[in-house]
Amino acid sequence: MATTFLRSFLLPSLRRPVVQATATQTAVSSLAASSSPLARKAFSTTSAHSATLNQVLRGCRKPQRARHAVSPALSAIHAPALKGVCVKVGITRPKKPNSGERKTARVRLSTGKVITAYIPGEGHNIQQHSVVLVRGGRAQDCPGVRYHLVRGALDLGGVATRMSSRSKYGTKKPKKASVG
Repeated sequence: MATTFLRSFLLPSLRRPVVQATATQTAVSSLAASSSPLARKAFSTTSAHSATLNQVLRGCRKPQRARHAVSPALSAIHAPALKGVCVKVGITRPKKPNSGERKTARVRLSTGKVITAYIPGEGHNIQQHSVVLVRGGRAQDCPGVRYHLVRGALDLGGVATRMSSRSKYGTKKPKKASVG
């Protein structure tokens, strides 16, 4: 009986005439009423929780800063690779635990930006004014180097003696020596 009253009070459009019901029908209707979201929700006129005094004094939350791109010159124009002209070829010393000489090149891209790019593989044939293809990807142990040059494209030749991972270094499959 009480559930019928609540239902008619909460949902005026669903008013039904009160009919004498058996005990089983009353139990079933009370289960249905308690599982409906309207019967369970407590109606309140107060708004959502407001900020505490400390939260107001401290100021609002700062939004997270956007992550910077690994290769900004390429991601700014959404290009997978760009053509550029080599301005200077040199070597870079790697960061602390590593030692050696990493070959790098200063490249003026077709967009006008000048970037530092890593020359992968052993040996290279580029010099000043060579036209090269630049892709993204940083050299982990060289600070400030965020680009790689593509071997075997344009003026930069592939690695001649490379046997494994040849596609990354622009090397064709070696010809089988025919026994004559």
